[in-house]
Amino acid sequence: MAVENLVIIGSGPAGYTAGIYAARANLSPLCIEGYQSGGLLMLTSDVENFPGFPQGMMGPELMANFRKQAERFGTRFISKDVTQVDFSSYPLKVYIGSEEIQAKAVIIATGAATKWLGLESESRLLGKGVSSCATCDGAFFKGAKLVIVGGGDSAMEEATFLTRFASSVTVIHRKDTLRASKIMQERAFKNPKINFIWDSEVIEVLGQDSVTGAKIKNLKTGATSEVPCEGFFVAIGHEPNTSFLKGQLDLDPKGYVVLNHRPTTRTSKNGVFAAGDVQDTVYRQAITAAASGCQSAIDVERYLETLH
Repeated sequence: MAVENLVIIGSGPAGYTAGIYAARANLSPLCIEGYQSGGLLMLTSDVENFPGFPQGMMGPELMANFRKQAERFGTRFISKDVTQVDFSSYPLKVYIGSEEIQAKAVIIATGAATKWLGLESESRLLGKGVSSCATCDGAFFKGAKLVIVGGGDSAMEEATFLTRFASSVTVIHRKDTLRASKIMQERAFKNPKINFIWDSEVIEVLGQDSVTGAKIKNLKTGATSEVPCEGFFVAIGHEPNTSFLKGQLDLDPKGYVVLNHRPTTRTSKNGVFAAGDVQDTVYRQAITAAASGCQSAIDVERYLETLH
């Protein structure tokens, strides 16, 4: 069986950028991009903050361009999901069902999935006022009334960020206290544009072609009410796509891949690297994912040189 120089698991900005750099370094990388290729940007309508596109671009179109560029330099693609890996011996082994692929190096770029409320109205209005990224979409809501769901640090950070654009931000939380750190709580409580609705959950996002409000239920009284808004943000966390890595790599308590040799992208196993949101609990932007994809490809190139 031929051993691949490099297998990239996952697509999106990190995986595709790793493909571009690795292919240009004549490593002939194989990218197993998954059935749902392109990552979270496939759910983003307008991307306005990716450098080099002053008019903005649709997320799926941007990802199609990334993929074409990687392909142009010689990245090969398999549009299936990796089901398991075996990093206990060399060469490293990656499996798609019963098919085994052997590799000298692997880059994990499987990203992180947004946690959603699971409402039909939420998915129907995604990109039409429903968002999970204040940094990505906040600027579209100048002067608007916004709702954000969540009670942790990321929810408070996003709520505070959204007040730069919104006329008001209403935080809806299931409990009567926040999980967020004290400093993040104080910042939010002091902000005159932020108000809170406690002990409540959203049962429906209102609107036909765009968001007009949120229907909420008080968990103590059972009473329902409506909160008018033009934008609806969900900030209840992310779930790294790492279930297939358990027992193979060091993961943090939330399941993110741990980079053991910063500032490189090396993981706890020799020859295995990680890029993008699968290891990023802080920034989670297309540009930072792409940057770490570039870093991981350069790290792989240097690693492979040490094998000769």
